[in-house]
Amino acid sequence: MTATETPPRPLEEELPRVRATLVDATGLLVCLDFDGTLAPIVDDPDAAVPTESNQRAVTALAETPGVTTAVVSGRALTNVRERIDGPTIYAGNHGLELARNGSVAVHPVARKRATRVERLCAMLETVLASVPNCRVENKRLTGTVHLRSVPAAAETTVRRITHDLVDRFGGDALEISTGKRILEIGPDIPWGKGDAVELIAADEPPGTAVVYIGDDVTDESAFRAVEPDGIGIRVGDDAPSSASYRVASPADVASVLSWLETIQNERGERVR
Repeated sequence: MTATETPPRPLEEELPRVRATLVDATGLLVCLDFDGTLAPIVDDPDAAVPTESNQRAVTALAETPGVTTAVVSGRALTNVRERIDGPTIYAGNHGLELARNGSVAVHPVARKRATRVERLCAMLETVLASVPNCRVENKRLTGTVHLRSVPAAAETTVRRITHDLVDRFGGDALEISTGKRILEIGPDIPWGKGDAVELIAADEPPGTAVVYIGDDVTDESAFRAVEPDGIGIRVGDDAPSSASYRVASPADVASVLSWLETIQNERGERVR
């Protein structure tokens, strides 16, 4: 926990403060995590879909003048693009690949180390094949070991084996990070969702308000990237976070997005 992490306040109690930030802005950039934010967390990652209300709210917000929308996910770029329609910009693999303005940029170091990630995922699939419900997901630039459905008695073993193999075959090139019942394997470079958000925000006009909504450990770098001038909203409980505000669950996100749409439309009317 860093010095900037404190329990985020319920957003509903802070709407006047947030509104003041938004109405003074020249535009709005809304960046969204996917799993646990637009889509409820499910045991099978392939079954994750955004709630209908979140899909509708994202589409409506993306069509609002003066608003740029982006999804910033740990999923592979192609995977997350198939799951949510509407956003102008997509960032996959925790920002290592970024689709905007009709092209896709990939972090050059991650591209060079992709073969090592893929080989390590193949090894883990073989070694962990006997563990019930343990799934290794090869996302090309990164890999994920899913623990959500692994029996509690086997989880320690899975974590130990994963760390051992990454240490042995990843060397200084790869690292492990943690999330909600997952182990993420990726290039050992100082890059994360926050870096992707900063790149996206740099293309916006001066005075644009930046909002980031996410739920997991990997979203903390994005909260730090937008706070304190922007608005970080954590989806979940009041555990310490770099986000200033929170909502309880993905079911609440649609209301937040609709409220942002309303504020932007009101601001647009005043400008006209």
